[in-house]
Amino acid sequence: MQTVDFFPPVVDDPYAFGQIAAANALSDVYAMGAVPKLAMNLLCYPSCLPQETVRAILAGGADKVREAGAALAGGHTIQDNEPKYGLCVSGFVDPRKILANTGARPGDRLILTKPLGVGVLNTAAKAELITPAAFAPAIASMSALNRAAAEAAAGFPVNACTDVTGFGLLGHAFEMAEGSGVTIRLFSGELPLLEGAADLAEMGILPAGAYANRDYVGERAAYGAGVPRVLRDLLADPQTSGGLLLAVPEAHADALLRRLKDVLPCAAVVGEAVERQATAIIVE
Repeated sequence: MQTVDFFPPVVDDPYAFGQIAAANALSDVYAMGAVPKLAMNLLCYPSCLPQETVRAILAGGADKVREAGAALAGGHTIQDNEPKYGLCVSGFVDPRKILANTGARPGDRLILTKPLGVGVLNTAAKAELITPAAFAPAIASMSALNRAAAEAAAGFPVNACTDVTGFGLLGHAFEMAEGSGVTIRLFSGELPLLEGAADLAEMGILPAGAYANRDYVGERAAYGAGVPRVLRDLLADPQTSGGLLLAVPEAHADALLRRLKDVLPCAAVVGEAVERQATAIIVE
């Protein structure tokens, strides 16, 4: 498996930025059921950026690659007006065990392994509306590898998998529904949320990507009358280095959830796949 991903800083701390960007790039490999083995740096930075800042970014990425059990084999740098960092990652998987986002079946339960709200908290942090302490859980979530989730799920019959990133849970669930030919029912009351995310979203502190994600899905999602606006917004909140969304047969869902909760307490059943209906997504 080959993947590549890089982006501008999402946090002020250069070491944390390196960790987050690396975890985000490695996530695509885990989402396909593969194990990362080799990574190469992609770095853009302006000549005015202090060398200690550049070193901190690379150190964060290198430590995260090491945590994944992969080898970092150099990379490439160029000068650019805006810093950007990420990885090209190679991973390996048995061809019979490749995971895709297109295999969900009616009756599957959908398990999410990380809480939502990263985009909202990022927006608040950039506007200096929350303290560093309040933002710390978002940094911890973004920098956490999906390795533990992938390893926990490895022994279960996972029918479909995707990592939840820029399209938000709404957009990635929609892609899974469309690709699998099913309708996905999302349980808004079961969504795991980062502390403070709901209050900030209630105040209207949302990233532009949330509006784009909601517009993209549009009328192909139906919402129950009792679903509050704040949860509709958080469903569309774009995530950076979000969790895995796993579609698992109902008979195995409870056992997998128990195993996940041993290492990821926020893991939750957030929906189910049903026979195709009038809309691809139903939010209840």
